[in-house]
Amino acid sequence: MDEETATTSRPAWLRGHMAPVPDEIDAVGLEITGTLPPALNGRYFRNGPNPLPGQDSGHWFTGHGMIHGVRLRDGRAEWYRNRWVRTRAFTDDAPFVDGDFVIDRAAARANTHVIAHADRILALIEVGFPYELTPELETVGACDFGGALSGGMTAHPKEDPVTGELLFFGYGFTPPYLTYYRLSADGRLVESREIVVPGPTMMHDFAITEHHVVWLDLPVVFDLELAGGGMPYRWDDAYGARIGVMPRHGDGAVRWFEVDPCYVFHVGNAYEDARGRVVVDGARYSPDGFTAAWYEVGGSNRPPGGSVRAVAGAGRAALHRWTLDPASGRASEEPLDDRGVEFPTHDESRTGRDHRFLYTVAEGAIVKYDVRSGTSRALEFGPDVTPGEAVFVPDGDGGGGGEDEGWLLSIISDRDGHGSELLVLDASDLSFTATVHLPRRVPAGFHGSWIPDA
Repeated sequence: MDEETATTSRPAWLRGHMAPVPDEIDAVGLEITGTLPPALNGRYFRNGPNPLPGQDSGHWFTGHGMIHGVRLRDGRAEWYRNRWVRTRAFTDDAPFVDGDFVIDRAAARANTHVIAHADRILALIEVGFPYELTPELETVGACDFGGALSGGMTAHPKEDPVTGELLFFGYGFTPPYLTYYRLSADGRLVESREIVVPGPTMMHDFAITEHHVVWLDLPVVFDLELAGGGMPYRWDDAYGARIGVMPRHGDGAVRWFEVDPCYVFHVGNAYEDARGRVVVDGARYSPDGFTAAWYEVGGSNRPPGGSVRAVAGAGRAALHRWTLDPASGRASEEPLDDRGVEFPTHDESRTGRDHRFLYTVAEGAIVKYDVRSGTSRALEFGPDVTPGEAVFVPDGDGGGGGEDEGWLLSIISDRDGHGSELLVLDASDLSFTATVHLPRRVPAGFHGSWIPDA
């Protein structure tokens, strides 16, 4: 087999801009083009799967977690470093599920997101415990909140910008299939309760509003026959599709709204409108779109006609809005655009509240949506560049308080895998502010956070 054939026959997540890096490095005094805003004092951390050298994880979603970090201060990029999250799977090669079907939550690979809450930095993956990290990305250890957490923690918790509470959930392939949790602003697990759903759905994300939790009970479910071969989940037409609205406080029941079959990996935001309806914006996959995207990153359900482009979800999920009306008991659905986008983000001071702007990633572009006016603006990089999730950072020194007054941070990479940069954009118009030239390529990954200095 010649070199070109050997390269293209490898799974998509082991080549090009998705290929893992072989080691951990440190670099200081990074080169900058443009001018970094002096108000950007903190750390940008981004998580993603990175198998060990020579290892094929069997699916893009299942490699060991690796955090890439850039330290910004006083207009300088002081350092870059990358570190594997040292879970029990990494240090001891411990199985997540052993031969007796016993789950080790500390052996999940913590590869999906990284957040800060209550003076902790946590690396997240939805099936296991979070892992606490230091500000220099060293692993402290698994975190179960003093023994109060017994199940997994979603990679997409929501922090209420007013109360400071962190709301999250865990799902499982055995009962309870869905559990709701609430952390206090100071990091104590103060609520835990089961939410009844029909079966082992893969619920990657959810939403909150000022008074409600919004559940996505959609037809991608666990299949034991697929276990041991990557991600054991598949599309199931028979499961149905619905969105649930539950009061955040008290023991109120979930109000379920039937919706057209679809899947949503990522919610943009949700809020309650003046008529008491719950409005949810997210990146919606059609059944065929989900199947194609799932197969290309190593899942089941091979799409008709064979392979598709090796970019997770690009071109097959589009921004969509659901409006859930408790008075009528019905859900209305409308596309907000037909462009393929993923990783919707927003100003997190608006989480659960009425929002105007969403920031998304398309193939070779970052796209900003004004959902009030129905307009969008795109920064096009072209087909040879792959942008990562765009994280909004408010301008604390701006004084105006506008929803898009701040910056977007995104790691962009050359599709052929030659290099990466941390891009800083003006969020108001997507114009270039600065580029931090990274000392190495950063593999395509998932989610990150800006962690400002205290």
